[in-house]
Amino acid sequence: MPEKRIVDPERSQYFATLGRIGAAVTHSRWDAEDLTRAATKAQLARFDRLVDPDGKLPQEERERRAKAALSAHMTRLALRSVEARRRNGRLQPRRLR
Repeated sequence: MPEKRIVDPERSQYFATLGRIGAAVTHSRWDAEDLTRAATKAQLARFDRLVDPDGKLPQEERERRAKAALSAHMTRLALRSVEARRRNGRLQPRRLR
């Protein structure tokens, strides 16, 4: 069984802060849509091929199904993330607003 890592909260917070600074600098210089346009297009094309490999569906229906397949994929990823955090004891209770 792998050893459990000891997480230094101060170090984690430091690196999280560096990440926020980097993100703020990036978004101050470039438009977020420009940064992700190629990746978004490639991802939607992947799901287009997944739902209609022969290209026989009308474009509107293929796009609808591709968006639904993408939504299912992202929801599965979120579920796997929660399961992994729960396994590792890192699932934090949600705060009520």
